[in-house]
Amino acid sequence: MFVIRNENGRIAAFMGLSDDMLEMLFVLPEEQGHGYGKAFVDYAIDKCNIYKVDVNEDNEQAYKFYLHMGYEVIGRDELDPSGKPFPILHLQQPSSH
Repeated sequence: MFVIRNENGRIAAFMGLSDDMLEMLFVLPEEQGHGYGKAFVDYAIDKCNIYKVDVNEDNEQAYKFYLHMGYEVIGRDELDPSGKPFPILHLQQPSSH
């Protein structure tokens, strides 16, 4: 788990990694646009060799962010890991194929 704090010491963003995936990335809405998400993705790729992320298909903001960061869709599941009908997109950096 990685955390970025703003100038007031408040957590502005956090990222969780597993062995081979970016598992979670969250930036507070009022802190978006400061480059925290990009910094986290760059760190995951450059320092941790993690190139994959899953995103809920309905989370258009996250999906667009990852596309902007250079990820490509490599697969799709109709159901989420809990078996609920929330399609999941599997994304990966093209340089890691």
